[in-house]
Amino acid sequence: MRRVLPLALTGLFALSACQFAGHDDPAGKARGLNTMAALPLHAYVPDSGSDGAKAVGRAQWILGKQCMVRLGFTGFATLDTESVASTDPVRQDTVTEDAGMPGDDTPYGVVDPDLAAGHGYHNRTPDSAGRYQRWPADQYAALTGSFEPGDSHVAHGHRIPEGGCLGQAMRKIYGAPPKPAEVAGIKLTGYYSLALELWHDSREQASKDPAWKEADRAWSACMKKKGFRYASPDKAAYDSDWFGHTEPSEKERRTATADARCKLGTGYVPAVHALEVRTQKAAIVRHRQSLDALRAAEERAIRKARKIAGHAS
Repeated sequence: MRRVLPLALTGLFALSACQFAGHDDPAGKARGLNTMAALPLHAYVPDSGSDGAKAVGRAQWILGKQCMVRLGFTGFATLDTESVASTDPVRQDTVTEDAGMPGDDTPYGVVDPDLAAGHGYHNRTPDSAGRYQRWPADQYAALTGSFEPGDSHVAHGHRIPEGGCLGQAMRKIYGAPPKPAEVAGIKLTGYYSLALELWHDSREQASKDPAWKEADRAWSACMKKKGFRYASPDKAAYDSDWFGHTEPSEKERRTATADARCKLGTGYVPAVHALEVRTQKAAIVRHRQSLDALRAAEERAIRKARKIAGHAS
């Protein structure tokens, strides 16, 4: 999510360092607010680890497996769908976009100095790095409907459906996908594109607030005192020096540790979180009908997915 959303990371009220200096547990407060689930729009972007999302994943692969067999990939008849239900298919020998890329699964980056001292900015959850399943080129194309130049759109005499077998499966579970959205120049397709678009727009709006800019300045001043010159946490987290390797350098660890301490010392996360909550709530009010329809569609899809899984067992 943080790679989709621009991280030019302030409010309803400006929070200064002195206001948080006496807080009983500033680190605990920051950690509690530094989660996607702590933001209102999270309710419209299902958690991939939820039971409902897992049911949809299982059903998608059950239908996808049946489609692959119909396309002539007879080996798929014995595919264990449970083993692949939580994975993303990638083409064999393709380098995944996460390889050597810093980042984590939080909205505001590192806030734990001890974690930062060990991992720098490479803080993705363990399962996010191992979620990929590699497939031969012909199987990958049939599964996803993604083609390289020269790839055939036909498998064993059968036309590959739009979006591949997995895309077709999702249409059977959810129905026709909504209109695509564009976020930071990236075209988003899928059943949560509206929620992700609103998330992006809300972040953009919040980050322009004078109080957010003041939070960035306070954090930057703190970093400067520690010997690091960055205008915002985003600039530090996505410094080009951190890319291309999975193990953080000593410089990265020191930078990330200072980053986390400055966020805690300046009350950065509570300040920017308050602003983003405000803009997200306003977005939800403006798009309530569409978002409620999205949630209802998700609930219908989960019920349908569970029936598909039940019939297959």
